[in-house]
Amino acid sequence: MNNNLLEILRIGIFYDGYWFYKVSNYYKYEHEKKARISISGLHEFIRNEVAKLTATDIRQCQIIDAHYFKGRSSAKEMGEKVQSERVFEDILMRENIVTHYLPLRYNENNVAQEKGIDVWLALESYELAIYKHFDILVLVGGDGDYVPLVRKLHTLGTQVLLISWDFSYHNESGEMVETKTSRQLQEEVFCSVPMHQRIEQNNDDYVKNLFVPDRNFDRAQAQVNFKPGSAGFSETVQEYTSTIFSLNANGFGFIKDEGQNNVFFHYSTVTNKDFSELQSGMRVRYQLEEDPERSRREGERRYRACRVTVIE
Repeated sequence: MNNNLLEILRIGIFYDGYWFYKVSNYYKYEHEKKARISISGLHEFIRNEVAKLTATDIRQCQIIDAHYFKGRSSAKEMGEKVQSERVFEDILMRENIVTHYLPLRYNENNVAQEKGIDVWLALESYELAIYKHFDILVLVGGDGDYVPLVRKLHTLGTQVLLISWDFSYHNESGEMVETKTSRQLQEEVFCSVPMHQRIEQNNDDYVKNLFVPDRNFDRAQAQVNFKPGSAGFSETVQEYTSTIFSLNANGFGFIKDEGQNNVFFHYSTVTNKDFSELQSGMRVRYQLEEDPERSRREGERRYRACRVTVIE
């Protein structure tokens, strides 16, 4: 058969950006690999997986569309990290991924939340499946809210491949949080790939190529979800100067402060360095914000550091 006459199997990929952000952080700061996920490596993994599932030549499995959906802070709130986010956007553009952003909203406790992203992803993916005739739609996510989308796509004859992870990670308060893929979502799709298991097996080149310790990617994606200490941040907030007391490979550390018995900080609040570049004893400038979880747990107001800047 003439290779030029091979029928193309059309693949569309849709990222739940915040889900992917958490997965990437897990492998960088929690997992022994200490590396971020390569988007190009993930796309090649997906092509190979589709080829195996459909008994198709991988040359026929082509990604014709890819979209990334995420909430993000405003430029004013992002401060110095606007440039880091632009670096990450450049990476997405190099992989021909279209970005979709909605502004983060803040609740009554000044906690940033995504609103409407999953709905937007569902509407956009369904519409594009109609116009671009996807054979396979790949969902990189795990929220049960996508179940109606999967059912709608099935009516179009579009099969859904779920790229899923189950893992635990440290949140900004240093507490362990468990993330699990919706069981109902797994049951609705034609195939769910448990990436955490496949990575541990590490039994083929496509899995091995999922991780690329690229410094630019690391700096950008580690910081892309930065948010300031509160929605009401202003330049008049008091700043403190001290030194880094200790660092933890899981992505957090403590700043020396006798009055506070050392102050916790999370890697995402560092404004001008990657967390991997920090060392104990470095001089830093920082601000304080309330730590809601500790305050609730201990019955009195507790604080953590935010907008941590290394003094060159």
